[in-house]
Amino acid sequence: MSEAPPATARQILLQRIYLKDASVEVPLAPQVFTRPWTPQVEVQIGTATTQLEQNTYQVMLTVTVTAKLGDDVGFLVEVHQGGIFHIAGFSNDAELQAVLAAYCPGVVFPFAREAVAELVQRGGFPPMLLQPINFEALYVEHLERARTGAAVAEGGPSVSIVQ
Repeated sequence: MSEAPPATARQILLQRIYLKDASVEVPLAPQVFTRPWTPQVEVQIGTATTQLEQNTYQVMLTVTVTAKLGDDVGFLVEVHQGGIFHIAGFSNDAELQAVLAAYCPGVVFPFAREAVAELVQRGGFPPMLLQPINFEALYVEHLERARTGAAVAEGGPSVSIVQ
């Protein structure tokens, strides 16, 4: 029989992963499928954290992928992937914020990546695999921008990637 951890032990427990919202738009269908497929792809990722109750937090990743052929949008995929975490034992607020902004999005991201890949294929396009993201590095960059006054918005880090 295992003993319960001490009250001050740090805990990060994933309670649930869920897809809150997902959409795919193919504005030029079916004509887009008759054109050579050499898109310019832009990926935008944002995070938001909400405290649901004591020691329980929702971390929401928003992933938007836009594929353009010149000025035309080939497809637009957006996924809102959520995770609910029980986080306890962090007495330092800065450490708690780091867990919420760096560790938790890293746990949720593979599920969002899978949802994006499925929606792109269901839209009739070749497979798309989003590359892994270092949320810890993004959080450190976010803190640095905030420290120097460059970051004005509340919330976690966000990233925009053009492929």
